[in-house]
Amino acid sequence: MRRWDQFRALFPDIADLTVLDLGGTTEYWRRAPVSARHVTVVNLLEPGTPSAGLEPVLGDACGYRPEREFDLVVSNSLLEHVGGHAMRVRLAETIRKAAPRHWVQTPYRYFPVEPHWLFPGMQALPVRLRVAISMRWPLAHSRPASRADAVQEVLWTDLVGRTEMLALFPDSDVGFERMAGLPKSLLATRA
Repeated sequence: MRRWDQFRALFPDIADLTVLDLGGTTEYWRRAPVSARHVTVVNLLEPGTPSAGLEPVLGDACGYRPEREFDLVVSNSLLEHVGGHAMRVRLAETIRKAAPRHWVQTPYRYFPVEPHWLFPGMQALPVRLRVAISMRWPLAHSRPASRADAVQEVLWTDLVGRTEMLALFPDSDVGFERMAGLPKSLLATRA
C-alpha cells in the first residue's frame, strides 16, 4: 500500500483533525494530497511560511511543549537527525504526550542504500569514510561546503533499526514501508 493510501486508511478523518508536524515544513503540507483542519509545523531551521490552516513555529521538536491539544502528531524523516539515542527518546516522549495518535516515519538502518546520500551501505561505514563520500558523491541531496560541514551532516544522520523503534514507541504499531520488496523505512503509528 502506498504511503498516502496507508495514511488515509489510518486517519480517514484527517480533514477534521488538528495536526502537530514535528520536523516538517508548511510547503510539505501545501503539496500533500491530504489536508487537515489545522497544522502546526515545528522545525528547528525553516518551518516555512504561514497560510490558512498552516502555522509555522521555529523551535526544537524534541523539547516542544504545545500550548494547545492536538489530535495527531506527524513526524517524517526527523528521528534520524535529532542527535543520538537520548534525543530520540525525548522526541518520542514529545510525540506520545502531544496527541493520542501519531504517524512517525524514519529511514530503515538496514536498507541497502543510505537515503540521504543514495550511497550503498554508507550507514555501515566508519565516520571518516562517510565524510569522504559525502564530500564527493554526486547523488547526495546537497554537497557540504567544507569538511567541517560534511562531518556535521554525517554525525547528525543516525539511522535506526526496528528494535530501537519498538523501544521508542512501545504502544504503537511498528511496521515497514517497502521498496522493491525490501524494508525501506520504519513506521510507528497509533491510530
